[in-house]
Amino acid sequence: MSTTRLRLITFNIAHGRGLTPIQGVTSARKIRANLLKIAHLMQELKPDVVALQEIDQCSRWAGNFDHLEFLRHHMRFPHAVFGITNRREGLLNLCYGNAVLSRHPILESESIVFGQRRIGEKGFLYVELDVHGHHVPLINLHLHYRSREHRFRQLDQLMDWLMLKHRAHGPRWRMPPLVCGDFNTPRTNTDATASLHRHLDKYAVYAVHPQHGHTFPSPWPQRALDFIFLPAACHHVREEIVPVMLSDHRPVQVDFTFGH
Repeated sequence: MSTTRLRLITFNIAHGRGLTPIQGVTSARKIRANLLKIAHLMQELKPDVVALQEIDQCSRWAGNFDHLEFLRHHMRFPHAVFGITNRREGLLNLCYGNAVLSRHPILESESIVFGQRRIGEKGFLYVELDVHGHHVPLINLHLHYRSREHRFRQLDQLMDWLMLKHRAHGPRWRMPPLVCGDFNTPRTNTDATASLHRHLDKYAVYAVHPQHGHTFPSPWPQRALDFIFLPAACHHVREEIVPVMLSDHRPVQVDFTFGH
């Protein structure tokens, strides 16, 4: 198979509220306008795959419409899948989590929730893509924002799941998974990002992107919370923190080649 180039973006879109600090006070009209700006940004950046966190399906506090379908339509992506991690029915209905949009077919998907709460829960979405005949696994991860202890427990759940998935795929899983998302922790030796890096090295040598720069808060970034882990099978990597203020996070983009 020939070498293939892929552009991947990870972006926490903060329920579409933009820079409004409080959830639930932004009108549906303003949320749609902000999501449309995100769609236009993606049309300019031309990614092949977009991993989103804090995206709503039909939540009262986020306009009561399907954000993924809205973005998929305006970004003109043929494939998309939701990974719902929070669901509460009734008058104050909530339904949100992670999502992946792709220009390539999604062969498989699975959403894992770290706990059982109906609101505030984190998790990850696994997808397997068919990129011109290459099977490319991807994990879109969102970790706990406040508790270091919670983040480490969540990583334990992820690694247990990953071990079972690796065994089930066997030799079909030729490429180790790309891992991206909002890690809610800087890249230090004492927290989840560095710990995940050490765990993933059991499967392959990984590089973490961005190697420099901050992603949060977007107007004046002071911390790096959003990352993309690429295995050594990915070559000629170009990275960028996209300087936009459409959420409290800035998107992270990588371009790379793989295959032979």
